Amino acid sequence: HFVAASYGHDLWQCYEVSWLNDLGVPQVACADIIVPIASPAIVESKSLKLYLNSFHNRSFTDNAELKLVIEGDLTALLGAAVKVVFRSASTAVTAQSKAVASILLDDLAVECRQYQRNAKLLILDAEQRSVNNEQLCSHLLRSHCPVTNQPDWGTLTIRYSGAAINREALLRYIVSFREHNGFHEQCVEQIYADIMTRCKPELLTVCAQYTRRGGIDINPLRSNHSQPLILDRVWRQ
Repeated sequence: HFVAASYGHDLWQCYEVSWLNDLGVPQVACADIIVPIASPAIVESKSLKLYLNSFHNRSFTDNAELKLVIEGDLTALLGAAVKVVFRSASTAVTAQSKAVASILLDDLAVECRQYQRNAKLLILDAEQRSVNNEQLCSHLLRSHCPVTNQPDWGTLTIRYSGAAINREALLRYIVSFREHNGFHEQCVEQIYADIMTRCKPELLTVCAQYTRRGGIDINPLRSNHSQPLILDRVWRQ
């Protein structure tokens, strides 16, 4: 004998939601999709992933506009009122070292229009200042698997000493990987090489913490010195 529950819902936590703002800067968030117990249907997970991926290169004024689109589409599909709640990366825990706090680049006021890797975007700060162990972080690293062409998502942390790197330029460079094809390790090695070549820091460590696939998250680290970079697990892992 089957006894039906009288209360409940299905909570889908989606960690790969991304879209563009009006300036072409990628936005990332976790979307909590709440499907009520009274729904006569459920959505197939792979199709939901592909649906959410379709927003990656579309522009929205803000996440409220995207929220209404997703809620409307899923409500129509499932026959019940679906609710969507966004949790942004800016309010989530930022990757940081146990000793040095990271400076988040993602909220800088920049315009981004290049989505294929371009090392020429990297420039030094015009003030010609020097930094010691400055640690910068971005949740906007995205590239494509060369085998499956599926998007890979990572939080990038860069710690360096030497001539200061222009932060707006660095963010544009990180965003330029958005349509780049490369394995996790290759992308980090390329970022390390590009920064060393273009900005010539004295010390440099680059680490990317990627969202897990099949229960495995890959965290490549490249450096020109042995000082450890110890990072907490980030919000999408």
